[in-house]
Amino acid sequence: MRSDKIELGGLITGMRQAYARGENAMAWAKANSKKHKNTVFSTLVAYDLQAGTYVEYAKKNSEFTNKWCGEIASLLKPYIEPDDHLLEIGVGEATTLVGTIKSLDEPSIVAFGLDISWSRIKVAQRWAAENSAKANFFVGDLFQIPLADNSVDIIYTSHSLEPNGGNELSAITELLRVARKAVVLVEPIYELADKESQERMTEHGYVRSLKSTAEMFDVRIEKYELLNITANPKNPSGVVAIKKNHQLPKKHIKSGEASWQCPVTGSPLLDKGHYFYSGQVGLAYPVLCEVPLLRSEHVVVASRLGS
Repeated sequence: MRSDKIELGGLITGMRQAYARGENAMAWAKANSKKHKNTVFSTLVAYDLQAGTYVEYAKKNSEFTNKWCGEIASLLKPYIEPDDHLLEIGVGEATTLVGTIKSLDEPSIVAFGLDISWSRIKVAQRWAAENSAKANFFVGDLFQIPLADNSVDIIYTSHSLEPNGGNELSAITELLRVARKAVVLVEPIYELADKESQERMTEHGYVRSLKSTAEMFDVRIEKYELLNITANPKNPSGVVAIKKNHQLPKKHIKSGEASWQCPVTGSPLLDKGHYFYSGQVGLAYPVLCEVPLLRSEHVVVASRLGS
């Protein structure tokens, strides 16, 4: 246990130093960890270090950002209906979510954004406010989404599954659990990329086999192709649009409300304002500066909190 703590401490310090030198912090972590692969922890540290850079990029490259968000919106439109709940996994600083909401031009949509980084979520809140966009942001884990089964109409990603090579089945299983209608994955598509891009994806531990993994479930693949627009030609963006064959009726989702659940036990989780609480199991989750912390690592055992 002590050796694990020492390794984590060294990993944080090393990644911060690598980032300060202008190096790829994730690549440094992969090279210097015992298992030599990307982990949730290294992903968290790397993304947290980048907080603010996505907003800077969006401001400096507004034309590309608008085109990108318009492309995402066009992929989502076949599934969007009034009052739908829309969730972006790995929302980062909401530069994609905010632009996508505007492009969809459906004011009744209830938008949510999940990310593992508190710092990036805090930046996302400010960015959304500056752009007059409404969204509910929270810290969470894509492998333990703190939302009930079939509680979000459409879930989408924008290069957020990317670093999770080897965990494709776990990720898609969780996304399909929470989505009521569809999951739209906008990610690097290894199988459709050229050899140079494939080698880069392998080097960085990126996902692959997204389409074949999704086909293991009761779904229909409605779109599978590379996109004409991408931020990095060496990392071409593609789409895997997944529609569930059997869908619960719309009334299953309460309009404007989220069906939160404890990521540890799956029990109902109530938003109490300053904290989230599951009285059924006596577990609580804090809210830090208006950002809900809903990863299993944040859990507080508090059986008497509701008494």
